[in-house]
Amino acid sequence: MLGRFLELSVQTPDIGASLEFYEKLGFFQADVGEAWQHPYAVVSDGRVCIGLHQSEESRAMLTFVRPNVLASLPEFESLGVEFAFRCLGADRFNEIGWALPSGQLIRVVEARTFSPPKTRGPEGSSCGYFLEIGLPALDLAAAKSYWERFGFVGMDEPDAPLPHVCCTSDTIDIGLYESRDLRAPTLLFETGSLTANVARIAHRGIEPERRLPGALKPGAAALYVAPEGTAILIAAQSDE
Repeated sequence: MLGRFLELSVQTPDIGASLEFYEKLGFFQADVGEAWQHPYAVVSDGRVCIGLHQSEESRAMLTFVRPNVLASLPEFESLGVEFAFRCLGADRFNEIGWALPSGQLIRVVEARTFSPPKTRGPEGSSCGYFLEIGLPALDLAAAKSYWERFGFVGMDEPDAPLPHVCCTSDTIDIGLYESRDLRAPTLLFETGSLTANVARIAHRGIEPERRLPGALKPGAAALYVAPEGTAILIAAQSDE
């Protein structure tokens, strides 16, 4: 319904500082096209892509690709979508967007804005294995129903370190969390050796935040915040 997931689009006032941060974490750059007028870069660990936009838009967006965006409007409207913006025309890059009930934005564009990145081997980044994009939700049941409307499959995860709902699809998993646990869109990773990952990242000059979200205990996870404000949460698979 939404198409293929493309990137978590985030706005940065200093694209160079953001690039340096992600490259220290082991992310690598993808080759970008010329769809956007503003400075733009993409970093990836091979499983998830982060689009760095040096633009005026202040909120993060979940960006999907669906060809022939114009023809999709009636289908989205039939699901109750109220568009926050519609940039359509034969002489422009077509995109539409709207806000989720909790305030995050979804954007659907007509084509890729960068070339598919190639992985650098099975080790991925220093963050571990990417799991999902976590989003705060005002009402977990309502948010689950909302994502299922667009073809995602929702599964309750009450026994997770941070209880949540996982909404899965072929191209991205979305985690829905109580707003007291996650206050902003968060990239969630899992690792078999949190101590080793934290040490590796510290060796590159990046220290974790002192406070963890929700009821997570020290030693169970590490939280990092990129220069533009993107949160990255690395959780241990089991007690070390």
